[in-house]
Amino acid sequence: MKNQILNNDEVLKKLERITHQIIEDNYNKKNLVIVGISKNGFSLAEYFAKKLKSEFNISLIELKINKKNPVIENIKLFPDLNLENKKVILIDDVLNTGKTLMHAAAYLTSKKVAGMKTISLIDRRHRSFPIKADWAGLTLSTTLQEHISVEITNGKYEVFLV
Repeated sequence: MKNQILNNDEVLKKLERITHQIIEDNYNKKNLVIVGISKNGFSLAEYFAKKLKSEFNISLIELKINKKNPVIENIKLFPDLNLENKKVILIDDVLNTGKTLMHAAAYLTSKKVAGMKTISLIDRRHRSFPIKADWAGLTLSTTLQEHISVEITNGKYEVFLV
């Protein structure tokens, strides 16, 4: 059974709040690199890139990673831009154990970025790895057996507990 946790309007309010936090945190920067973890993380990254383009020069990158077996050797960036000395924002839809986000962050760090912040629409707080979301839309206490599903269809966002 699917229980809706957030409807489209509620998700948009959370994304708008995070957008303002990004602007406040980067008021003295001209350029930002927004990296979204495929597939939903990249859809969220597209949202932020669109909202922030009037404030910053934005580079939008998709990070492809095998979420079941996230090893750094198999991570790919599209496009594969030079990230040295760049300020990066890494985005994923759900932060659970932190394994995927940790590997993605380690990969980006190896590219000699100047700094990195992380965004997760949903933070489940079941950490097995030492990483956190700097900005989270919603923090939930769930059981390990429960699943969070973020559905993005035609620009509409919904979050379900499955």
